[in-house]
Amino acid sequence: MMIRDALSGDVKALLTLEESLFDGENYPLSARAFYYHIRHNLLLVAQTQEQTLAGYLLVLIRRRKAKLYSIGVLTAYQGKGVAQALLNVMNERLLEQGFEHLQLEVRCDNEKAISLYEKEGFQIHKTLHSFYKDGCDAYLMEKPYAKTSLS
Repeated sequence: MMIRDALSGDVKALLTLEESLFDGENYPLSARAFYYHIRHNLLLVAQTQEQTLAGYLLVLIRRRKAKLYSIGVLTAYQGKGVAQALLNVMNERLLEQGFEHLQLEVRCDNEKAISLYEKEGFQIHKTLHSFYKDGCDAYLMEKPYAKTSLS
């Protein structure tokens, strides 16, 4: 599995993946949004040796703030370490760029994602009531990054 920056040529595969995972209640990204994020944010893809786009991770970057916006992994590749590999590269990139923390929102009923995020060092900061279109609450989670000294 290779983790790399997304390219504009990946948008069709990204859109197919997005539509297979997220319905309208979960704010799916459009092709236009993917093109925008490729240019302006951190959008990583996981590509198999067979050139299949198995997953992606999107971090929104606004000045000195970073927000993990979305992770999507094809159903056939779930539970095989794809999300973890994407998170590892994301962590390296954000540390290199000097970010001190990372935030995300996650559905309160998404136990699998919450467990993954907690293992990654995220902590629940607060509950966002009726955050999603279907009325589901979300947790605002935050992960601090340890400052490292370069000597």
